[in-house]
Amino acid sequence: MKTFYITTPIYYVNDSPHIGHAYTDIAADFVARFKRLDGYDVKFLTGTDEHGQKIQRAAEKAGVSTIDFVSEVSKRFVALTPLLNLSNDDFIRTTETRHKKAAQHLWSLLTEKGHIYKGKYCGWYSVRDEAYFDEKELINGKAPTGSDVEWLEEESYFFNLSIWQDKLLAFYKDNPTFAQPSSRLNEIIKFVERGLEDLSISRSSFKWGIEVPGDDKHVMYVWFDALTNYISAIGYPGDISQYWPADVHMVGKDISRFHAIYWPAMLMAADIALPKQIIAHGWWTIDGEKMSKSIGNVVSSQQLVDELGCDQTRYCLLREIAFGNDGNFSKSAMIIRINAELANNIGNLVQRTLSMIFKNCEGLMPKVSTDEIYNQKLLNVALDTINQVRLTINNTQYQNSLEAIVNLSNHANLYIDEMAPWALAKTDRPKMEFVLTSLAEVIRYIGILLQPITPIAAKKLLDMLSVERRDFAALSKEYMIKSGTIIAKPEIIFPRAEI
Repeated sequence: MKTFYITTPIYYVNDSPHIGHAYTDIAADFVARFKRLDGYDVKFLTGTDEHGQKIQRAAEKAGVSTIDFVSEVSKRFVALTPLLNLSNDDFIRTTETRHKKAAQHLWSLLTEKGHIYKGKYCGWYSVRDEAYFDEKELINGKAPTGSDVEWLEEESYFFNLSIWQDKLLAFYKDNPTFAQPSSRLNEIIKFVERGLEDLSISRSSFKWGIEVPGDDKHVMYVWFDALTNYISAIGYPGDISQYWPADVHMVGKDISRFHAIYWPAMLMAADIALPKQIIAHGWWTIDGEKMSKSIGNVVSSQQLVDELGCDQTRYCLLREIAFGNDGNFSKSAMIIRINAELANNIGNLVQRTLSMIFKNCEGLMPKVSTDEIYNQKLLNVALDTINQVRLTINNTQYQNSLEAIVNLSNHANLYIDEMAPWALAKTDRPKMEFVLTSLAEVIRYIGILLQPITPIAAKKLLDMLSVERRDFAALSKEYMIKSGTIIAKPEIIFPRAEI
């Protein structure tokens, strides 16, 4: 089988998860589920980043040991898997032995190759961002993210990032889709063109981190440690060829520099293949300000799922904004979206079509007596929808992927309104059966296509139609619902949401 390896960032465990994390998880899960249904052997990784000064300080503030603190908070991120119905195959923690061994091996390898040396670091450091910033990057004395910075002077190990500048620029030129959206790649290129300095990759002022091999006075800089998770989770330093290079690292735009500059340079230095693509999404904002645990203007994933439903939350978070752009959070806008597209559009189509089959055809798919067993024009739209969805997913246009499915439902709703099978039931039964067969077949397509984004509702729908094969290879005439197939009594798959 073709393989597909997709990752989320590993989330920093200084506080509880919010919908910003849910957004990344759901987008990655949407792609992972789609690829599985499209015939790929998928590896989907998420996890938690558990080292660094910020975490040590948070544990001290909470009055607990650091390991107990990170273990408790990590559980909250693990809990996102059942809460959001994620299909991740693995969950990596950077405090695990497998990760520590991988990070230390990579460090030793880079040292042997002459890419790590000891020196002294002097510069501005943001504890909140766990990142260093040049003087020219500061805005009114703060980091570009708005966080406070402090002057830091200490002995440090350095990675010779500066020598990789030309090779990185050549790589970006040869791989113009490496970082998406394209505006993000342009930002990365401009940053590299301004000149790269060697990167401080260790700290000696605190102890909460992975020890530097051969020097227990130093722990690894949290980003050197964290980025290694993508290969530690698939068996590094053993054979990682089954899934590496990764197809997609999905991250927030604020950490795109680490993934599109530091990580490729580290891999080049280690003679390891580079990931194929970095996809950086935008931020969810509240009143125009980035949603952030540090600021405190967060929306709980649990609260949103409790109020809207799991499928509905998944759908709305991907449907509301174009992936890569920022979007302002509005629960009322999500409710309008649920009612307009899920309940009134897709849900209503399913309900009235299957109710008519159940009522007028004794709960069985009718046997059409004409040569044409379905409306070919309508089915052509259904047949083309998978191609549209595949194209938009490969172009990271997830909002458009969902729009294509809604558009297919629109066509079916126009057809049912035009043909009025409830009237045909009294005047032309054969034609009614023809119309209902056509609609049921389109609904089968919709159910299969909905699986990556609303898996609970999609399963309920396909169960009602007694559909057996549910992967994308079944989106063909060969697997159409056969006459005489038992249709279950229809249930509401997308309830209306109340404001």
